[in-house]
Amino acid sequence: MEKVSFKGGAMLSPLPPAMVSCGKGTDKNILTIAWTGIINSDPPLTYVSVRKSRHSHDIIAREGEFVINLPNEALAKQCDFCGVKSGRELDKWSEMSLTPMEADEVGCPLIEEAPVNLECRVVETREYPTHDMFIAEIVRVHVDANLLSGTGKIRLDKAGLLAYCHGEYFGMKSSPLGSFGFSVMKPKTKKRKDAQRRANQRAKGGRNVFEK
Repeated sequence: MEKVSFKGGAMLSPLPPAMVSCGKGTDKNILTIAWTGIINSDPPLTYVSVRKSRHSHDIIAREGEFVINLPNEALAKQCDFCGVKSGRELDKWSEMSLTPMEADEVGCPLIEEAPVNLECRVVETREYPTHDMFIAEIVRVHVDANLLSGTGKIRLDKAGLLAYCHGEYFGMKSSPLGSFGFSVMKPKTKKRKDAQRRANQRAKGGRNVFEK
């Protein structure tokens, strides 16, 4: 297939649009960014890259903590608003009717309406020309109770999370194409998993409730 070549750029997509809450009291704020991800599993380390001019940059640098709140489709408007408006000018919590919820380990609040919240404590800051990368340990995870299956499995595929792709927000609606390791799965294991999937669908009236 023919390809068109461009100069290097920040074209990695899709990414999770994260609503990052930081600060406390009257100085609390929400920043939406897509430059985030996981960089280590034990300890669990994540990062947010924040433009130096953003209001939240100085708050995170000063406090050394933040919360990554993963929005669902119902929060798409709030997610976008918190990315284009500055906390220097208005209270995003109030403007978007978002509820600050006390965290367990850090001083900044969670966004109660978000289905997933990651409490993060900064362990290292790396400075770059346009952004600073705040590397942080995930010290606590919160998930809406209705996302737990009967066996205690966290069903993030049921959370309606958003994906950000080249300037647009998309809902993650598709059924899974496979689970981790499906490309090398033994036929016996695949047969067992397929049978379990069909049984789950029958139990739920034919809807796709495939569990890994």
